[in-house]
Amino acid sequence: MSDAVQPTAAEVRAAAEAIKTALDRHLAAVERRTGDDDPAVYEAFNELAAAAEEYDELLYDRYDEVTPFEIPGSEDTLPPYTGPEEPNALSVLIRRDYAVVEPQRLLAQAQRVEAVEEDGASVSAAFDAAAGTVHGALGVLFGEFEPDEIASRHKEFGLEEGDSTLWVTAADEAAEPGEWLEAPFEAIDPQRVVCRFDVSAVFDDDADDDLEDDLGVDGDLEPLDADR
Repeated sequence: MSDAVQPTAAEVRAAAEAIKTALDRHLAAVERRTGDDDPAVYEAFNELAAAAEEYDELLYDRYDEVTPFEIPGSEDTLPPYTGPEEPNALSVLIRRDYAVVEPQRLLAQAQRVEAVEEDGASVSAAFDAAAGTVHGALGVLFGEFEPDEIASRHKEFGLEEGDSTLWVTAADEAAEPGEWLEAPFEAIDPQRVVCRFDVSAVFDDDADDDLEDDLGVDGDLEPLDADR
C-alpha cells in the first residue's frame, strides 16, 4: 500500500479510542441488561465489533500489524430464531439514514407543498411557520410523501442516502391499536427476527475489492447490488 493511501497515526489512535468508548458502552449495557435477549446489549455488541474491525484494518494498513480480535460476520449479529414456526402476525421495522446535502433544495420542495395546500394569502405565513427551517421542511415533506417515495426521489429533496435496514419480526398476535405507538422500537426481541435486509456503501466497497481480487485488474467496475 502506498504512503498516499495509508491511514495516519492519528487515525489509528482515534480508532483505538473508539474501541475504548465502545467497550465502556458494552459493559454498561451488560450491567443494565433486563434479560438474556436485551436489544441494548446486542446493539452495544455490534458497535464494539464494528469499532474493533475498524481499528484492526487501520492498524494493519498503517503498521502491518494485527490484533487478536475475532470479528463476527453479519450472520452472527442476531441470535438464533426462537419465534413461532407459523406466525399469526408480523412487524416490519425499517430504518433509512439520509444526509441533508442541499438544504435549499429541501426548503424549496417543502415550500412547493405548502403553496399547493394553502391559499395565496396564507402561503408565506404557513411557510415561515412550518417549512422555513430544515426540521420544519422535513416534517412537511414526510407528512406529504410516503417514505418509499422519498427513498426513490431523495435527490429531488436534497438528500443523500446512507445505510438502511429492514427487519421482519414474528408475533403470536397483532398488537392492540395504539399499544406501542409511544415507543415503537423499544421492545425488539432479536430472537423473533425472521429475516433482515441491509443496504450499505460498505457492501459496495467489499464487492469492488472482491471483483478486483478475482479478476486481477484495477479497472472501473460497476458495484454489485448492495442488498444482503
